[in-house]
Amino acid sequence: MTTQDIDVEMISDTLVGHKVLVGISGGIASVDSVRLLRELRRHGAELIVIMTHSAQEIISPLAIQWASQSIIITDWESDMGQLELVTSVLVCPATRNTIASHLHGIMDSPLQMALSAARGRGIPTLFVPSMHESLSDDPVTKELCDQLIDNGSDVFWGQYEEGRMKQPSVVDIVAKLGHIINSRDDHRKRIVITLGSTKCPIDSVRWIQNTSSGKTGLDIANYLFRQGHDIIIVAGDTKVSFPKYFDEVIYESDPNIMLQSLISIAQSNRQIDAWIHCAAVLDYVPIETSDIKIKSGDEEWIIKLVPSTKHIQELGPVTNGSNRIGFKLESNYTDDELISSAITMMEKYDLNGVVANHLKSIQSKQNRAFWVDKEGQVTPLNDNLTLAKVIHNHITA
Repeated sequence: MTTQDIDVEMISDTLVGHKVLVGISGGIASVDSVRLLRELRRHGAELIVIMTHSAQEIISPLAIQWASQSIIITDWESDMGQLELVTSVLVCPATRNTIASHLHGIMDSPLQMALSAARGRGIPTLFVPSMHESLSDDPVTKELCDQLIDNGSDVFWGQYEEGRMKQPSVVDIVAKLGHIINSRDDHRKRIVITLGSTKCPIDSVRWIQNTSSGKTGLDIANYLFRQGHDIIIVAGDTKVSFPKYFDEVIYESDPNIMLQSLISIAQSNRQIDAWIHCAAVLDYVPIETSDIKIKSGDEEWIIKLVPSTKHIQELGPVTNGSNRIGFKLESNYTDDELISSAITMMEKYDLNGVVANHLKSIQSKQNRAFWVDKEGQVTPLNDNLTLAKVIHNHITA
């Protein structure tokens, strides 16, 4: 077996320093365990795996050992002392029998002993059920899952597909686990992130719109979620899809309606600790809009534009001293000119930091941005992960 066979590419550091016990029970979804274990390693987790006898009939412990590069516990004869080092538990897939046995204190397997010990120590535990629709719809199943939550565990369901309540994607499972683990840290914040593009109608079928895929904002939101923060997303038009674990995604592509949504959030009873303005908000909007479709065939159509309302400026008085981060995009600027423009923006709108982008670098997907903060520190940003880390460090400092 070569080193390349077992290596994984590190995607983030959100699980570095965490020793995760992965319990694999006998659901057919255990065939996804290889991908799940490798995804956990991509975020820095160190693993211990317990397989029930039923799971071993579905997938080979050898495959699990290859994927996890860890200790595999398959029976009582294993070194159970390793469990004392565990900092979190993931049961995936979690059959109803596994859940019921845990709740009723049945100690018929190493996994049940480990779950009981984790409950006693108050270790974060995530159950990912996977079962046929008839079982998932049984009221007893809901009662069991409610009891898990009452006992301090978390439950993460997938969606109905092909007559089964399937488990979520391995990416979503690992993100959810990271959120649960890291949310116990003192640095947890509630963060609003705007992303995507905005647009305004010029008649009943045509729009004026700027360009933004929403990917940068989503990458930042994903990283901050994995780090345990509560995320509220306000999205314009995007080319991305949002994972199920985001509980609050507000869709508003009209810049004026988006602004009103943001003001409503700011004026609510919720304390917002940070605002990250990734959305590409139109700088100019049509002065008037036709309620009907303008007929084609005329030689020209003159559209008058006026400056739009600046979101960052309007939100200043209602954000109550929150940490505020803006994005600045310029074209045909030198690095010095771009950084100077970011500093001017930061001072004008009383921001805590600005991400400054070259348009040509975004289009060529090169090193494209700088982080500029109030202290005058300028940090080159190689990619979205670097950007997300810088923002995380800034808002938790």
